[in-house]
Amino acid sequence: MKLQEIFAQIPDPRIDRRKLHLLDDILLLSLLAVICGAESYEAIELFGKSKKDFLGEILQLPNGIPSHDTLERIFKRIDSNAFEQAFLSWIKSLEINTEGKIISIDGKTVRGSQDNINGRYPIHLVSAWCAANSMTLGQIRTATKCNEIQAVKELLDLIDIEGSIVTLDAMGCQKEIAAKIIDKKADYILAVKQNQATLFDEIGSLFAHQKVNHHNTTIEGDHGRIEQRNCFVIHNLRMIGEKDKWTELKSIIKIEAVRELPSGIQTETRYYISSVLQDAAFFNNAIRSHWGIENSCHWVLDVQFREDESRKRKGQSAENFAIIRRIALNLLKQKPLRRLGIANKRLVAGWDHDFLLSLLTI
Repeated sequence: MKLQEIFAQIPDPRIDRRKLHLLDDILLLSLLAVICGAESYEAIELFGKSKKDFLGEILQLPNGIPSHDTLERIFKRIDSNAFEQAFLSWIKSLEINTEGKIISIDGKTVRGSQDNINGRYPIHLVSAWCAANSMTLGQIRTATKCNEIQAVKELLDLIDIEGSIVTLDAMGCQKEIAAKIIDKKADYILAVKQNQATLFDEIGSLFAHQKVNHHNTTIEGDHGRIEQRNCFVIHNLRMIGEKDKWTELKSIIKIEAVRELPSGIQTETRYYISSVLQDAAFFNNAIRSHWGIENSCHWVLDVQFREDESRKRKGQSAENFAIIRRIALNLLKQKPLRRLGIANKRLVAGWDHDFLLSLLTI
């Protein structure tokens, strides 16, 4: 489904006599501008005016390029829930195959959206990321990080996870979340910390006294750091008293990470539970893959799109603009270009109209 059709599903918050510019024109203009490096409403207006002839070939623009004030008014008034639903409709129309792939779910706070004067907390977004497809599959907004558990449940209801393996950090290690993932015909790998104190202690005791079924070691070096990850897996869970409380629990995993840094050696031990019956090499890779949502999604949004610095706060502008950024990132990730990174792809998109248009055909 084309993005114009997706944007057309979003209710226009304006009264008819104030509609000088079409809503889908405004949204597509903003998306194209963000792809090419725009980060503010003023930059979107400048982008539009500098490329008015080109944009006139793909947009209707009955009254020319909207001003930055118009853009701001629209973004703060669009129903962010409707925009999220439209985003999910677009993802579903792409028919992404997630069978057997890792879907990582994690939260991200847009710190610049905090409004101290009006007592508004920064928005917190919970997203699902498929590293194999380099795609954000969906996102849910929460008022604060404290509401992340409920947002995870809602997101699982909205996205198609059948046949995939869902990974979550310790915040998502909840019995009802594990049950929901299994109910949707997927599997889970959940990090366990002291928020599940009894389970955490039982897992630690089991690894201290029981022989492991599988062991795997990987060593990686990058930017002056060498990291060794030892993965241990146990399938015999009869000594886990809480086993039956976790739907389809089949494996417990321990990761021992040893990092050699210029400043010294750091060690860390982490525990996980999973509904998957697999060996240590599989879990070592799957758990490592979870951090793709941080490195390939959240980090890129903050560093390349400067999301954390964005000070859009009025109305629902922070939530709505966050969706625009994620659509832009999805499109850029799907288009290989001489192994260029996101920053250089955005430059090329601004220079090469054919490349920019090709992004919209994904």
